[in-house]
Amino acid sequence: MTEPLQWTRYHWRRLIGGANRDNDERPYNYSSLLACGGKTSQTPKLAGKHRVVVPHLRPFKEEYEKFSGAYMNNRIRTTKYTLLNFVPRNLFEQFHRAANLYFLFLVVLNWVPLVEAFQKEITMLPLVVVLTIIAIKDGLEDYRKYKIDKQINNLVTKVYSPKEKKYIDRCWKDVTVGDFIRLSCNEVIPADMVLLFSTDPDGICHIETSGLDGESNLKQRQVARGYTEQDSEVDPEKFSSRIECESPNNDLNRFRGFLEHSNKKRVGLSKENLLLRGCTIRNTEAVVGIVVYAGHETKAMLNNSGPRYKRSKLERRANTDVLWCVLLLIIMCFTGALGHEIWLSRYEDVPFFNIPEPDGRLTSPLLAGFYMFWTMIILLQVLIPISLYVSIEIVKLGQIYFIQNDVDFYNEKMDSTVQCRALNITEDLGQIQYLFSDKTGTLTENKMVFRRCSVAGFDYSHKVNAKRLESYQEAVSEDEDFADTPSGSPSDMAKPKAHSCRTAHNGPLGSKPLNHLSGSSFALGNGEGASEVPHSRQTAFSSPIETDVVPDTRLLEKFSQITPQLFTPPDEMAHSLPLETLCIMDFFIALAICNTVVVSAPNQPRQKVRLSSLTGMPIKSLEEIKNLFQRLSVRRSSSPSLASGKEPSSGVPNAFVNRLSLFSRIKLASPVEEEGSQMSESPQGSSNSTCHEETEKQNSGAGVTNGKVDSLPGQPLASDLCYEAESPDEAALVYAARAYQCTLQSRTPEQVMVDFAALGPLTFQLLHILPFDSVRKRMSVVVRHPLSNQVVVYTKGADSVIMELLSVASPDGTSLEKQQMIREKTQKHLDDYAKRGLRTLCIAKKVMSDTEYAEWLKNHFLAETSIDNREELLFESAMRLENKLTLLGATGIEDRLQEGVPESIEALQKAGIKIWMLTGDKQETAVNIAYACKLLEPDDKLFILNTQSKDACEMLMSTILKELQKNNRASPEQVPLSENLHQPPVPQDLGLRAGLVITGKTLEFALQESLQRQFLELTAWCRAVVCCRATPLQKSEVVKLVRNHLRVMTLAIGDGANDVSMIQVADVGIGISGQEGMQAVMASDFAISQFRHLSKLLLVHGHWCYTRLSNMILYFFYKNVAYVNLLFWYQFFCGFSGTSMTDYWVLIFFNLLFTSAPPVIYGVLEKDVSAETLIQLPELYTSGQKSEAYLPLTFWITLLDAFYQSLVCFFVPYYTYQGSDIDIFTFGNPLNTAALFIILLHLVIESKSLTWIHMVVIIGSILSYFLFALAFGATCITCNPPSNPYWIMQEHLLDPMFYLVCVLTTCIALLPRFMYRVFQESLFPSPILRAKHLDRLTPEEKTEALKKWKKTGKMDQAMSKYAGYSAATSGRRPMSGHSTVSAMMLATSYAIEQGNVSVCETVFDSDMPQTSGVAGPPKD
Repeated sequence: MTEPLQWTRYHWRRLIGGANRDNDERPYNYSSLLACGGKTSQTPKLAGKHRVVVPHLRPFKEEYEKFSGAYMNNRIRTTKYTLLNFVPRNLFEQFHRAANLYFLFLVVLNWVPLVEAFQKEITMLPLVVVLTIIAIKDGLEDYRKYKIDKQINNLVTKVYSPKEKKYIDRCWKDVTVGDFIRLSCNEVIPADMVLLFSTDPDGICHIETSGLDGESNLKQRQVARGYTEQDSEVDPEKFSSRIECESPNNDLNRFRGFLEHSNKKRVGLSKENLLLRGCTIRNTEAVVGIVVYAGHETKAMLNNSGPRYKRSKLERRANTDVLWCVLLLIIMCFTGALGHEIWLSRYEDVPFFNIPEPDGRLTSPLLAGFYMFWTMIILLQVLIPISLYVSIEIVKLGQIYFIQNDVDFYNEKMDSTVQCRALNITEDLGQIQYLFSDKTGTLTENKMVFRRCSVAGFDYSHKVNAKRLESYQEAVSEDEDFADTPSGSPSDMAKPKAHSCRTAHNGPLGSKPLNHLSGSSFALGNGEGASEVPHSRQTAFSSPIETDVVPDTRLLEKFSQITPQLFTPPDEMAHSLPLETLCIMDFFIALAICNTVVVSAPNQPRQKVRLSSLTGMPIKSLEEIKNLFQRLSVRRSSSPSLASGKEPSSGVPNAFVNRLSLFSRIKLASPVEEEGSQMSESPQGSSNSTCHEETEKQNSGAGVTNGKVDSLPGQPLASDLCYEAESPDEAALVYAARAYQCTLQSRTPEQVMVDFAALGPLTFQLLHILPFDSVRKRMSVVVRHPLSNQVVVYTKGADSVIMELLSVASPDGTSLEKQQMIREKTQKHLDDYAKRGLRTLCIAKKVMSDTEYAEWLKNHFLAETSIDNREELLFESAMRLENKLTLLGATGIEDRLQEGVPESIEALQKAGIKIWMLTGDKQETAVNIAYACKLLEPDDKLFILNTQSKDACEMLMSTILKELQKNNRASPEQVPLSENLHQPPVPQDLGLRAGLVITGKTLEFALQESLQRQFLELTAWCRAVVCCRATPLQKSEVVKLVRNHLRVMTLAIGDGANDVSMIQVADVGIGISGQEGMQAVMASDFAISQFRHLSKLLLVHGHWCYTRLSNMILYFFYKNVAYVNLLFWYQFFCGFSGTSMTDYWVLIFFNLLFTSAPPVIYGVLEKDVSAETLIQLPELYTSGQKSEAYLPLTFWITLLDAFYQSLVCFFVPYYTYQGSDIDIFTFGNPLNTAALFIILLHLVIESKSLTWIHMVVIIGSILSYFLFALAFGATCITCNPPSNPYWIMQEHLLDPMFYLVCVLTTCIALLPRFMYRVFQESLFPSPILRAKHLDRLTPEEKTEALKKWKKTGKMDQAMSKYAGYSAATSGRRPMSGHSTVSAMMLATSYAIEQGNVSVCETVFDSDMPQTSGVAGPPKD
């Protein structure tokens, strides 16, 4: 019963929720469906009872019918509407908007005879027009989605048919849970399915998830345990297992379940066994799987939460002012009702004014006044701008169009531009006050370059490599992606590698052509034909600057001393090998294998030794037979990884370990056997040569050694290998190991092969992978070492974590003092690396006995097969394994700043934006990057919060606060944080300039409720804040704290999955489409390709969008109040009877048609200052931060101006025609005409950049008014009885008095506004107006004016500091900003002669301090 309820609940959510807004041109793209992919912190949807999946086969018919009824089919529907529910549902959604409900109420009210003001149909017209426009827009959008859904549902895939006993073509929509599906290379996966078979010899399936999460790197998925050893395709008819898994949820990074065989034996399933809908099969000929989730229950569709909707700050402000207009309307209507009651009371005895009811009774004046109140509500309804919301939507679409088509945002290398994913907060970009930025990949390039390393306590500086990087100029050419370089060059790794499919076998799957994509090729969205395969996909993290590593000569010399002669039998090896040599060897092995890097040779399949391929090889000794047997035994006994691995064949860990070590205990006595035994422990025999070619020659006959596979004839060279890494750190370390001839050759779920210089290929049996997570901050691999046959754990991670896990005992027989010395020296090296701005990692290992490993494996196996609390159990299992480690060394990796980051941060700080850097890196690394990118400057005093207790944190913050208050010119005004602390207590450029650095541990204390206020007060004194060692959760908590308590506009920017929560919490979230996938982009409101684009997005487009929309909203309020007041003033002369002096059609169309287009054009095209000037003068951005364009005072002044203009517009014609015999409509016509000219010319006065488009629209509005009035007056004689507008406009056009009235009224009404703007620009110009004047100058004059402007800013800064110092020493407050302005204006005015116009250009801005950009301190 639970599942049907969940199904119903899910569909109800879809019915009332928003639909996805897919603006992509491609026919189908899953990434556009994901609003926030990969959110592990979000509570999974529909989580509850476990799901049981049985095959859709005859033996399971009864059980299948029992379970499958509650499961969805694979048909999807992303549309909101159907033909039947479109009208009612669309109306239901539109009437969620309060303004629409208000006008619906007026329509209904107008049907009440007692209060009827207009003809019923006329009152309905505005509402019907608005509802129709929005309905058409929604319908067209939904129809487009319907066509896309239809295409997807009719895609074809291969599904097993129990009736026909073979795979047949079936549409995606007909796939059901329990079906067996077979897919070929480059096919898109139609539903979430558990992988049961792969043509890859190791049971691997490579998938590309770019359609799901945007990541182009190949991911490995592996066949469920128990099915890996199959040499032929899985036969659905023989499948007798059942699957139990968790209910559908939207967590892309989790899958928990188990596969239960007919003998009740269970095998754990995880995300490594699950193929997700929307991913693409790569590098694998064919796979077979069983569907577990279909249609809307797949993880991809459950992440389809529709478009992001946020209410902007400006929209909230406008909604408040709409309520003020409602209050104004009520006051006006109450005035009309009261006036009507008084009028009737005065003329109660006059029948003409007080008409009796049909029954002869007279209506009392009080009741008549009550009726008149509602009549006035209908008459003055236009006071509430119904078209405002529609206009806002149109304007925002126009603004987004111009943002997305800005050429400056285009990144040629990535072929991407800015993406606007949230359609309704563009104006918020112009009001940002706090910016929270990630470091890696956001401020830096995320191109990890190996720089230094420390091994066994010795530092290796790699000076030659450093010089190469300093002089490195990465080639940029159009055909770089297709250029070939000589074989063996390290730069080959930078070239794109094709995802080629394997050669077809002769088995059942081999009969399927590789280019047959079952009609699903166009689902890739690339417009490719069915036979096209992408041949030039760029491998991530593989640019030459990352792959070319020059080895350190000292380390290379020590490394070359590792020869086969150093190795003796296992019981003597630990004593015979020097500690440093052993550390160096283990260090580079760890770099090569402690990762999840996928290795592929693009032009040929990987080689894996199997029994069938070994039978034809010459075997020269008994030792090789022994090794062959051992290899096969080891392979079949492989065990699972942390995420998902392989179950021991026997099911008993002890037996598993005993079988692994069986042959390591065998001793053979013959000389041949002894020689073979030596070879088995020394992978290179007795040769002294370190040359890879000689190694291959000497082992050309041998197929297998103990834990070693010789280079086979088809084995690719190291330079031909393609590394697919999930993070740039992993790729950098693998390339560094390769530079020292420790090359990662191949990786399977069971083994990793490393070509180790003179020792030749070493094959490590891969027992487990414990992946990296943000809590443990490390990853580990558990392998069986081919030389010692011991279980070894290699771990890499953050130094703060690894150092705490090191063994205090004496490991490996080495002296405790020596280990302690290595630890201390390594820590010094780590600190030095961090000061140089390098990212640091520690490398460690642990050797386990078979008994210890068996005991750990037993508990780990239970954790893997658990569905409930699996993550917690696996975490505990990892913690039990990763302890008592032996330190091997550390690495320092450089992540260079992106181009233009220092300039962008300097500009944003000048714009008054406070920037916080939130990073998980070490303190020293974060501080170094902060200086390099000019977030901090050399003359800033740096305060560091790094405490171990809450009390110490509180005490340190108090001490720092006192020092800051003492050194600054004035104490901050204590403003309650709960009220309104929008700005720091004191200006940032006065007195002591400070920066704050806080560590993750201390941040944990500072975020506690008792210290939040003190922490925020401290940060308000600092120009920049750096939070290091911060977790993703802490990042989001910091943003939430600042946003909620300071009530400021916040922006968060990041590029990785760990930034998603921070991006979603901020008012504006920006994702960078970098090298760490697209999770941040999909969770963001806007997406850019580089940080430097942020400055133009905010300073130019943000400023424009805010200014345009603010002025447009104010203009809408103005024109509606100005026009409605004409009706209100007329009520004083018609006994407050609710009569209109204008025909109802003209009244309705005036706001709906004649004056609606110009403000929309203004909102899209207005530019108060040019983009170039806004970039050069970032301090202009502060006008948006202070909401200067739309303050409450501005709103009320606008309404007062509207009242004044309406008075002029009414009484000038009134006194002109007073005493004449004109009728009511003849009096109303000049009022309408004058009002039109006043309202349109008011917009011209307010516009800062009139273009031909503005003029065409304004002239078109005027012409449409006159054409309508002429046509209406000529044709509608009795359209609206008893009124008669016949020939009124025609007669007025022949009357000179009409022209005089219109001109005089317009001039008198607009004169105050015009004079105010003239005086404002000439006598007291704002910074925006002065910047506007700069745009009128010649380039030479503009350059000179800008120099004086900036020079004045620096002089002002110096004077302010001096004034502050004087005030502090004299005990008095410094002189006010206005007096400072006056003094500086006298000293620094800049007169500009432009034609006949003299403009006084003041190059000073006291509200916008400038900071001079100073380069960061040089690196050591």
